[in-house]
Amino acid sequence: MDLELFVERSEGQWRSMRSGHSLAFQQFEEVLSQISVERLSLDDPDVQALIKSTTDLKGEAQAPFRMEWRAESDWEPDDPAEVSAGSCILVPIPDSEQSGTLVRSVGYAEAEQALSHYLFLSDGTFVLTTRYGQSIAEERIWFVSEHVRCRSSVLRTSEGSGVLQTSFASEVRRLSAAKT
Repeated sequence: MDLELFVERSEGQWRSMRSGHSLAFQQFEEVLSQISVERLSLDDPDVQALIKSTTDLKGEAQAPFRMEWRAESDWEPDDPAEVSAGSCILVPIPDSEQSGTLVRSVGYAEAEQALSHYLFLSDGTFVLTTRYGQSIAEERIWFVSEHVRCRSSVLRTSEGSGVLQTSFASEVRRLSAAKT
C-alpha cells in the first residue's frame, strides 16, 4: 500500500458503524455515519491555504483529499437523534514511500488544525498518530476488501500513559456511489 493507492481506494461514499468506549466517563457510544472522501487538486484554493499555513514543512504535497461526515450518536443526552457533521481537508506530505506528515484542517480528537505522522505497515494498514495539547490520537485504517474497510482509534493522555477512549468502526462503500 502507498499513499496514492490508499487515497484512491478511500474515495467515495461510505456508511460507517462505530462503537466507542470512553474510559474516562465509563460510557459506551454507538455512532452511525455517512462519510464522503473526495480527492482534491493540488491547485484547490483550500488545499493551497492549508499548505501555506504550515510553513515549516519540507517536501511536496501529494494526493490531497476532503473528508465530510454526518453522524448520529446514541450518546447525545438531550436529543439522541441529533446529528453532528463536519468536514476537513487532508494534505499528505510524504518523506518516503511508506511515511510522512499529514496536514489536517481539523483534527480527529480536537477541533483544531493538526499535523499528524502517517505510516503504512507491511500489511497495508495506514497508521496515523497526532499529538494535541491534551492528548495523543492513534488511528488505524485497513481494507478488508475493495468495498469494506475498518478503522480503529485510541486516544491517550498527552503523556501517553493513560487510555481515554477507544473505538472501532466498520465501513462499507455505498455501491451506488462507487466508481465503475
